[in-house]
Amino acid sequence: MRREQAAPADSAAWLGIANHIVLAAFKGVVGLLFDSRALLADALYSASDAAAMVSDKFKLHRRPKKRIVQSVNAPSRAGEPLLVIILSVFLLMGSFQMGISSIAAVSKGDLVPPGYLAGVAIVISIALKEALFQFQYRQSRKQPGEHTQFLIEAHRYSWYSSVAVLIGVFGTMTGQAMELPALLYLDPAAALFVACMVLWRVYLMVRGSVYGSLISEMQEEDATRFIETVQRVHGVITVEELKAQENGHYVTITARISVNPRITVMEANDIANRAKVLLMNRFSHVSDVSIQVLPYDPGYPYKSNNEGPGDDLPTLIQ
Repeated sequence: MRREQAAPADSAAWLGIANHIVLAAFKGVVGLLFDSRALLADALYSASDAAAMVSDKFKLHRRPKKRIVQSVNAPSRAGEPLLVIILSVFLLMGSFQMGISSIAAVSKGDLVPPGYLAGVAIVISIALKEALFQFQYRQSRKQPGEHTQFLIEAHRYSWYSSVAVLIGVFGTMTGQAMELPALLYLDPAAALFVACMVLWRVYLMVRGSVYGSLISEMQEEDATRFIETVQRVHGVITVEELKAQENGHYVTITARISVNPRITVMEANDIANRAKVLLMNRFSHVSDVSIQVLPYDPGYPYKSNNEGPGDDLPTLIQ
């Protein structure tokens, strides 16, 4: 059932990325053809939307809510893709260029009102973004989590950008129609505002990428230290599984260990209690530990050296 629900959500995510790329190209072409700096800045913001969605998609795979370690040699998770870093650099350069161009246009008084098709383009892009958000939101509600919150936050800031561009484009066209020179400054002012939003978003994306990688490495290192600590307890043969879940500033641990199958239940409980006490004493941020004890099974074809000649005989009454 989860796989069936994950497939539409994954398709919706890639559809959103493709939609933002198409919108960025559409608004960029219209902005260039009809002299709208605000629309060009909005195209840059749509490109940042696509980059942020790519970053979020890989981040959710890299940083699960629960950390599960199957063995000491568990593979490390992949880092942030190089594509996200490259996109961040291009967005940074584009936002700087847009900001400098807008400031230069205002200082020189080089104010050219955009064509009417620029206003049509921004209305169409807002309608498409809203339709896409509603579709993605319905798909993400089937699997509530961090991605749903990311969609809501991204949509809210995207609305800020769209409203600013809408005011800039239509305000400038109104200024031209009503011969109000002061309104001609709205288009470059909106472009400067959106460029600053793109700068802030690139900063958050890069910080999340670097900080998220550090957190992931720290989590894996902590989990490995937990396993090594449990394995130091006398009587523990292997750590079959260990789960560490964060609860605020504290961590709860659930583990399964294997012990000698020939010891008594009391001895097995004593080993589990010693492992629990050792974890809680060594790691001050561990608030609770739950350990399940299993008999060690080497599996076929390996056999224990302690087995006697009659161990293979049935123990049930015939």
